[in-house]
Amino acid sequence: MLTGFALQHQDELLAFLHQPDNTALLTEWEEIRARRLPSSEENFLYYVLKKYQQTESGKALIEAQRQAEQAVGILRVSSIHSLDLEAQIVELSNLKPDWLDPRLCPQETDFLKQSDALLINIDYPLGFAAYNLLAKVAEHTGKILGVYIMGKSATLNGVRGDVMIPSVVQDEHSRNTYLFQNAFSAADIAPFLVYGTVLDNQKAVSVLGTFLQNSRGMDVIYREGYTDIEMEAGPYLSAVYEMFRPKRHPINELVNLYGLPFDLGVTHYVSDTPLSKGTNLGVASLSYFGMDSTYAVSLAVLRRIFQLERARTG
Repeated sequence: MLTGFALQHQDELLAFLHQPDNTALLTEWEEIRARRLPSSEENFLYYVLKKYQQTESGKALIEAQRQAEQAVGILRVSSIHSLDLEAQIVELSNLKPDWLDPRLCPQETDFLKQSDALLINIDYPLGFAAYNLLAKVAEHTGKILGVYIMGKSATLNGVRGDVMIPSVVQDEHSRNTYLFQNAFSAADIAPFLVYGTVLDNQKAVSVLGTFLQNSRGMDVIYREGYTDIEMEAGPYLSAVYEMFRPKRHPINELVNLYGLPFDLGVTHYVSDTPLSKGTNLGVASLSYFGMDSTYAVSLAVLRRIFQLERARTG
């Protein structure tokens, strides 16, 4: 979305679609172009780029993409230890407005040249490792302007491909219940979501592990008004507390995170519906339709960052 790389290689990607194994994707593209589907051409090309780069003929675009990213101040940092987690560091001042995804309003990006902000994007680990990750980033960083989390979750009241926006998180690690003002609402994401629904003002539970859940336990969770089951929001919020208060996060308390000195947004795209048999990632993949919700959230995050940075730089 920040480099427009897939859009610049549209002809090569469309040639890939005409290969015999890609009939279904080609049909989808033709439906989108004919406006018989309200889906996004940009999202589709981002998805196809990933598929193409996994083929022998598309491997050359991996290095080409890296070079294009470096040209606009995006540095990829690969993992050198045991966890396979990549990160990117983005210098906002080096981004090229005419390369940006058109939904990011590139005609209003003069403020980017005045920005001294860095965007750190991390493909984070599951569970409590999220706490260690954010705590370490905060320890070695100056002023934090915003923390935005996009994770996947199980839902007790939606379907796969939906987006959940919680404002309450019960954390089974710390046993805290966190209350916070989420930077996002349904209105921020719904305009970019085609195949799902956005549910805001939800209550989430950060569990110790997905395989520890059963129907009886989930029934109790649902009766308590919790609809969003995931693994990282609680640990992240424990780290957020320590960024806000210079002390260790509490245990087994009701924790108010209103009034943070930085922006906080937490979103989850639905990958599992555990109360329904045969509709979870143990038997299927989100594939193309999961991409729809992840890009809708990504757009909301980037638009939020741009909005706040525009105001901060005057």
